[in-house]
Amino acid sequence: MAYEHKLPALPFPYDKLKGISKQTNEWHHDKHFKAYVDGRNDVEKKLADMRAKGDFAGIRGIKLLESHNASGMILHTLYYDILGGDGSVDMNADIVKKIIEDFGSFELWKKEFIEVAKAARGWSILCFDPSDNRLHNYMVDFQDLQAVWGAIPVLPIDVWEHAYYHDQGPDRAKYIDAFFNNIDWKKVEQKFKAVK
Repeated sequence: MAYEHKLPALPFPYDKLKGISKQTNEWHHDKHFKAYVDGRNDVEKKLADMRAKGDFAGIRGIKLLESHNASGMILHTLYYDILGGDGSVDMNADIVKKIIEDFGSFELWKKEFIEVAKAARGWSILCFDPSDNRLHNYMVDFQDLQAVWGAIPVLPIDVWEHAYYHDQGPDRAKYIDAFFNNIDWKKVEQKFKAVK
């Protein structure tokens, strides 16, 4: 029997975010995010069928779909988990102290993160990398390209057009500003403490 993944509920009201509309959240969460969950479940069914038959013809295509959909589901879960706040930053939080230690200043980290978000074809992700015990801004295209093994996402921004085009059109920078105004840094702090 195939494992079934569930779409997590949006952890705040659809109209909660400033600069990211109710309509965008409905489409983004209920359509795009759900498509990754559905895609991952479809892969689970196909893999269960392959295992039952002992026939793995076409496994490469299934595994490519698995990586894409699983990564999309995981990143969207993290994305929505850290939103719903007012963007205020506690400069005494452990995550902020670690950002300053690893990037030189909070402002320099933010500038780099934004530039990565402008350049990415999918995601800019602040990750904790246990291989060097440091934070990094990693750029990931299409959910699963350029991902770094072992790195743990702490703060991701989705920069696919479905995340912002309805509200900001082609002005990705305006969306990035809106994203920062809605971060719940207490949740980011919790995630950082859990992974470090």
